[in-house]
Amino acid sequence: MAERIAALWGDAPPRCGATRVVAIDGLSGAGKTTLASLVAARLGAPVVHMDDLYPGWDGLAAGVAYLVDAVLRPLAVGESARYRAWDWADERRGAVRSLVPPPTLVLEGCGASVGEASTFASVRVWVEAPIETRRARGLARDGEAFRPHWQCWAAQEEAVFAADGTRARADLVVET
Repeated sequence: MAERIAALWGDAPPRCGATRVVAIDGLSGAGKTTLASLVAARLGAPVVHMDDLYPGWDGLAAGVAYLVDAVLRPLAVGESARYRAWDWADERRGAVRSLVPPPTLVLEGCGASVGEASTFASVRVWVEAPIETRRARGLARDGEAFRPHWQCWAAQEEAVFAADGTRARADLVVET
């Protein structure tokens, strides 16, 4: 699958200044992080994880806005991106991370290609899997701490993705 995404990337113009953004989006537990790692290795690109941008369990929409303001807009004008990664244990913004404008950037996570963020993406990939698979992966990844937040997060995903039509606008849909 990384080869198909790389082929799409090769034909796509940059839409974020000189940076070509590959946005890997989809519901929690669908396999976005794994796919993003493969794509980033194939393209020699850094990855920005949406998990670093959400301000907590209720922050999907706010994380998308932060992505646009702190990462995409600066890169689009040739400036370095600077964002404070969310510290999930302390429930607050933590260390500042900087990103010099790269030729290619892989964004991964719920909301990576939502709303204004999609206008910066050269390639938009939607990743999906059955709900049982996604839930099992999410709990394996985040542990029991995620269980009480699953429904709240799923409701945010449903609202954000339905309002945006994210899956329908994807350049490629991947089933895992």
